[in-house]
Amino acid sequence: MIKEAVFTPIDLTTWPRKEYFDYYKNKLKSKYTISIKIDITLLHQQYKNKGYKFYPTFMYVIMRAINQNEAFRTVYQEGVLGTWNYMNPSFTIFHQDDQTFSDLWSNYSENFTTFHNILTTDIAQYKDIKGIKIRANQPPNFIPISCVPWISFESISQDTITDTDFMHTLVRFGKYYTENNKTFIPLSIYVNHAVADGYHSSKLLNDIQQLSDEVEQWMP
Repeated sequence: MIKEAVFTPIDLTTWPRKEYFDYYKNKLKSKYTISIKIDITLLHQQYKNKGYKFYPTFMYVIMRAINQNEAFRTVYQEGVLGTWNYMNPSFTIFHQDDQTFSDLWSNYSENFTTFHNILTTDIAQYKDIKGIKIRANQPPNFIPISCVPWISFESISQDTITDTDFMHTLVRFGKYYTENNKTFIPLSIYVNHAVADGYHSSKLLNDIQQLSDEVEQWMP
């Protein structure tokens, strides 16, 4: 059963972050990128032993961490700033025959097995459809995620040409690799400073690491 998406407007007259939001949105317009490597040694072992697919597995880790952190659910909806009670993944799939990609969205579930089944089913259904946006009616509560599986990047950055009210965090991850008998994956988040400071981003990244470490607690 899909959870109902609820958007709650922020009362700017009482919001503790209002001064910081106004500063980084209007005066010192600022966005930033943080790239780190996540230790997925336990996650990598567990998903293979259980017979799951890596892409939806790591997407679950990302989305569960996102949904644990209100700052990354804070966006504009029809010109109103507020928070969603949860976010859905909007992610890319690659077409090997012509080296193009498509953007596909799926519904989020906090239950890992349900989430894994939803993503694998959607990918199978849409994998041969071409175009940038291949599934209609994308809900507004989404997080853009893409993978660059050909390189284990040290850093990656992305920006838009024009100034917009787009507050959604962008997540990128690359090719995982082995180093000193451990498995790592590069991951980058592109954040609008108006809604998230270094503390919030650090907590998000630490939550991703913690969920990867605690895989046995949520993967059946």
